[in-house]
Amino acid sequence: MSNNILARPYARAVFQLAQEQKALAEWSQTLELLALIAADERVARVLRAPRVAAEKRVELMRAIAGDKLDEHGDNLVRLLAANGRLPLLPSIHDQFEVLRAEAEGRIAARVTSARKLTKEQQERIAKALGKRLDRKVELDCDVDEALLGGAVIRAGDLVIDGSLRGRLRRLGSRLTH
Repeated sequence: MSNNILARPYARAVFQLAQEQKALAEWSQTLELLALIAADERVARVLRAPRVAAEKRVELMRAIAGDKLDEHGDNLVRLLAANGRLPLLPSIHDQFEVLRAEAEGRIAARVTSARKLTKEQQERIAKALGKRLDRKVELDCDVDEALLGGAVIRAGDLVIDGSLRGRLRRLGSRLTH
């Protein structure tokens, strides 16, 4: 079963608790810390090791997190350890962040362009996407010269391929069919 599927109920439960506590930002920080710890290659090996007892896994997470882990975070670690789900922490964090962004009316969008975008171009893209998606858009921009020209925008399930490479591919497909 996929990590995302297994992580979903935990992410939703933590999100619901965070909303009730009015502590979305605090839980976001806690989950980010736990996800970073669990993603470390050395820690991940211990978390996946079948011969390591759940309590030893909890102790490891507590020792690394130190005083940055509050009572609620500690309870989450113990629950995940008891169910053998500590390796899911990175996926739980990612899904929590998606739920948080949705609740706060934000969406992350990745813009891949053939050339570096100016600040003005980024603002225009963010404004247009924000209007289309009815959300505050947070852009993450990168450059891929293989696009030849234009850009590809990804925001959630939406993909807008305005690249020259994409246009040439679509034209070639029409000509061959």
